[in-house]
Amino acid sequence: MATGSAVASHDPKNDEFNPFLSMQDGFDTAADFLGLEGGVRDVLSMPDRELTVNVPVLMDDGTVRVFTGYRVQHNTLRGPSKGGIRFSPDVNLDEVRALSAWMTWKCSVVNVPFGGGKGGVICDPRTMSNGELERLTRRYTAAILDIIGPDRDVPAPDMNTNDQTMAWIMDTYSMHQRKTTTAVVTGKPLSIGGSRGRREATGRGVMISANEALKMIGKRPEDTRVVVQGSGNVGGLGAMLLHREGYKITSISDMYGYLVNDRGLDMPAVLAHLNANRTLEGYKEAEYATDGKAQLELDCDALVPAATENQITSENADRIKAKLIVEGANGPTTAIASQMLAARGVTIVPDILANAGGVTVSYFEWVQDRMGYFWTEEIVNSRLEQIMVTSFAEVRETAEKYKVDLRTGAYILSIGRVASVYRMRGLFS
Repeated sequence: MATGSAVASHDPKNDEFNPFLSMQDGFDTAADFLGLEGGVRDVLSMPDRELTVNVPVLMDDGTVRVFTGYRVQHNTLRGPSKGGIRFSPDVNLDEVRALSAWMTWKCSVVNVPFGGGKGGVICDPRTMSNGELERLTRRYTAAILDIIGPDRDVPAPDMNTNDQTMAWIMDTYSMHQRKTTTAVVTGKPLSIGGSRGRREATGRGVMISANEALKMIGKRPEDTRVVVQGSGNVGGLGAMLLHREGYKITSISDMYGYLVNDRGLDMPAVLAHLNANRTLEGYKEAEYATDGKAQLELDCDALVPAATENQITSENADRIKAKLIVEGANGPTTAIASQMLAARGVTIVPDILANAGGVTVSYFEWVQDRMGYFWTEEIVNSRLEQIMVTSFAEVRETAEKYKVDLRTGAYILSIGRVASVYRMRGLFS
């Protein structure tokens, strides 16, 4: 095991729901297979930088509230930090640390020249007006201004943030720089330097990963019943793309409940209903239930957890019926649950591969912004598919070489690449 790592020795069972410890478990397993020397292990397991900021915001009622925000830069050996910013009441530092590390491994596994970063603000955007969210975003941006930039750290949307949020960040940064700097964030509106295909990119990556996984296990899309947890840019758009590929989507959820129809859902109609009503409830062509946890245990061939972390755990892993899991969210399966499922022969396409479509097209956006020339959506999608198919093959080959599952294979591949760069660059002193 690692010596002097960022996390002290622990009981994995007691700490199952700590996402940073789950990430560390995967890291340590891969580091053991790679035979990483202690110093390299310590460097790669620790974040480069962690910033905690207090963000005062003038609320609509005239009061001032102070929100806590974070930005963690895990690693910049291969390039600028890259990773989203989430607004949620559940944000905490260990979560942001884990997500930033997963971004390092994700960027490496698809071989784009970024390191990992992540940010978050503890707030409940559902209770805040658009004006309050704008003031929060701009003040948070000002607080982290010294550590972000096109060559340093490039934020992107994440949970409860979107292209408008990125526009506010870009504008705030640009005002301080006294010049328009579009490449400081990705996931922007097209009119200010966004990339075609970015909104669908994570869901498209999930679809491509599912296609490659089916080839590996000898199934066809038209014979595959899929349960999708989540209906946002990853779950909803991913389900739509899977539907177009011929998969039968039998269930999809939002934050309030889920729809189920064993004959298959008409995804265009489902998403039209969701867009019109902001909830899946009331859709007439399927049953609706509110016990979200039960959705994961529905009978299906493939499960796409595309909501948030710690959804498949030691408490429900034995009741998961899917033989294929394609992780659309970051860290949806705890380390213990992943081991339990692997022992049952369940194939898991890990998050750092399956949902890497988003960061891949974010890289495309960053490149386009820096050269001032923008690609067609067909070019974006073609290049994304090429990278995702190649990366899946490389992860599979690594897993077969070391006789491990796809998750461990992905960690071995990605960590090995970062460690190689560290040894090549050497230690500055």
